[in-house]
Amino acid sequence: MERRTATCLALGIVMLAGCREKPAVVVTETRALSSRDGQVKLFASSDERFGRARRSPVAGDTPAGWTVAPANEFRLLNYRCGASGTGEVWVSSASGTLADNVNRWLRQFGAPALDEAGIQALRRVPILGSSGVWVEAEGEYAGGMGAAPKAGCGLAGVIAEIDGQLLTVKMVAPAAEVRAEIPALEAFVKSLHPLAAAQ
Repeated sequence: MERRTATCLALGIVMLAGCREKPAVVVTETRALSSRDGQVKLFASSDERFGRARRSPVAGDTPAGWTVAPANEFRLLNYRCGASGTGEVWVSSASGTLADNVNRWLRQFGAPALDEAGIQALRRVPILGSSGVWVEAEGEYAGGMGAAPKAGCGLAGVIAEIDGQLLTVKMVAPAAEVRAEIPALEAFVKSLHPLAAAQ
């Protein structure tokens, strides 16, 4: 009984201590806005709010019907495309080898991996003063990152090694929309050009 009373008394003291009035916080200093503060952007993405998006080292001519979407830490340039509005096109840098990336894209559609001869046989397209391999696939798209696989999808894109780094341009959309957008995608790839480094 004495133990229970002591416990209740201790809890009562803790509760009373928490009820004390907290001292007011008064702000006595402010700082002037600087050019680094910029304008507040409503509905900014998490990447924009927390500064994770990287400045793209390349730019291109946006094809008619494509809309620009926010870049993020994985996508240097990002677009929506296609009649349904569900298609995506993005430019990114990649790690690994050209073969690793070609086969990762094919694996996302359940297609068999290509050996070196198969990769060398892929069509090559001009990109940024070099050339890259053109990859296409259709079927069920398992893009990863916890997303459920989507049936009836298509892929078209380019993977290129430029100055020792891999650059990818990838379109994923309903298969018929990818087929319809291939001329626009090829024109976009050809229009890519390097941006001057930030001063």
